[in-house]
Amino acid sequence: MFMLRPATSQSIPPSPFIQPIFTTPCTALSLRRISVAASLSITLDETLPYGPSLSKGHKPYIQPEPLQQQHHEHSFDENRFTRVFDISALRVSADRCYALESQLRGHLLNWPRIRNISRVHGDEIDPELQKYFNLSDDEPLSLLNRRIYGKAEGDGEKLNPVLYRDKLAKSFNSRGYEKFRNLAKLSRPKRKTKTETKDVGDGKRNGCYLVEEVVDDQSEDDEEDLSRLIGDVEYRVGKWKGSTRLLLLDERYAYKLFDELPEAIKACLKGSPFELVRCKLTLFYSYWQMNEVLEALLPKHMIVPSSFEIVGHIIHLNLRDEHLPYKNLIAKVVLDKNKPKIQTVVNKIDAIQNDFRTMQLEVLAGNHSLVTRVVENGLHFHVDLASVYWSSKLGTERQRLFSFFTRSDVVCDVFAGVGPLAILAAKKVKHVYANDLNPHAIDYLERNCVLNKLERKIEVFNMDGRRFIDAIFRSQSSRPITQVVMNLPKDAAEYLDAFKGIFRDMESREGLILPMIHVYGFSKAEDPEFDFHERIRIALSEVAFEVKMHKVRLVAPGKWMLCASFVLPERVAFSNPISEL
Repeated sequence: MFMLRPATSQSIPPSPFIQPIFTTPCTALSLRRISVAASLSITLDETLPYGPSLSKGHKPYIQPEPLQQQHHEHSFDENRFTRVFDISALRVSADRCYALESQLRGHLLNWPRIRNISRVHGDEIDPELQKYFNLSDDEPLSLLNRRIYGKAEGDGEKLNPVLYRDKLAKSFNSRGYEKFRNLAKLSRPKRKTKTETKDVGDGKRNGCYLVEEVVDDQSEDDEEDLSRLIGDVEYRVGKWKGSTRLLLLDERYAYKLFDELPEAIKACLKGSPFELVRCKLTLFYSYWQMNEVLEALLPKHMIVPSSFEIVGHIIHLNLRDEHLPYKNLIAKVVLDKNKPKIQTVVNKIDAIQNDFRTMQLEVLAGNHSLVTRVVENGLHFHVDLASVYWSSKLGTERQRLFSFFTRSDVVCDVFAGVGPLAILAAKKVKHVYANDLNPHAIDYLERNCVLNKLERKIEVFNMDGRRFIDAIFRSQSSRPITQVVMNLPKDAAEYLDAFKGIFRDMESREGLILPMIHVYGFSKAEDPEFDFHERIRIALSEVAFEVKMHKVRLVAPGKWMLCASFVLPERVAFSNPISEL
């Protein structure tokens, strides 16, 4: 004889975008029919962790599709992720359910994204009629009769809204309806609040989960009374007076009689009307999180893609070669689980190899628009990922650099892109010179300056980096540059030679301010900081100066992005490059 033990599953962290829902009635199921299926659905493997899982429960019966309409092996069917769990619940009075929920917290379902309190069809009583259920058995029902037949005049009772409207309608005369404003208010339908949900045709609520009470479908010839579903009639204690609720019990209490429940539950229910019923909990596709669905879709032992970058309404994936045969399935799941904020899913199909640092992207799901609007550090930026470079992962680094700037600084951004750092700096510093070689980036940079109302503090240039450095330092007079940012990690260190002899033509060094330079680079060396430091010294042909290194982030296994900050050495600024040859 087998002992039925509770099925368990992995706990999932709660999701902020799935809201609790109510319940609707289901098709009647026979207790005898489900008893065998239920015993098969409960796993005997206690190694599964607690909570809902796609490896637990059982799939509902779905009408098979015709052969010509069957899906391809890699096609996507949301019904594959529907799971049914058999649980028990306590029906209690609505006014006692929240107190009992607190007392029974350790014995309730407590599954992620599922409320312990649920409702089923017919458990709600109109508040206007609630008081009539509290009448004693020997009290006449004259009040209820007057409400039903409209005989409420003269005894202090108010007419219900329908009868009151009829009364106003009968008062029509040459002046129109009496108290027409009230009549219009009564005739106008109620506005639906944000918390109200719509019924879907198949009975789902919000497409997340559904709780249904299992009712008996026995024939008239059956002698056994299964109306209470669990145990005998004695397990319905008390008499209902008004609305009721269901308290969903933990999965380990499924198929148990009331006598088999813990004494702590019985003690809490003492003195309160209750009923032990059997329920069916159905979890739909939208309940499961992205990683759970992908684990079920992808072959075993394949790493589930979990890291991606969000740029406005676009999610940018970096799929491995092993993921490419399943890229469309992955993109659909990612899109479904991040709607409505995300509308497009793209994948980078090639490394950045051009001078404009633009990425080769393939649209996998959603709309094909790569023009989006990004909000970073309180600023708004228009970005076109097809023609400009953008990295949201550098937002923290830009904020770190911004903290070093002062109100008296003049910033020179040599590789500004669409202006995430230049526009951020303009909020604080005296003036900004922003440059980029990409004409599309310059177009968006100018647009973003106007969008953030900072166009008066930013001068925009479309030049090569070396030419820009030479031109801007030779032309500075009233605004000496104090901060230089060179965020082009692949080649920025090689552009440092543009600073050799940048001040050699100055007649006087009095009052000269040597700029602080922040240059970015990549390194795969065992000691990345030492390696990048050496590249900077070689580019400047100078050894004796202090460099502060900061590791920005690990962009790939063994590959670091670093930021080196140093004051431009005086010997470099006044050197004569011709004499060094």
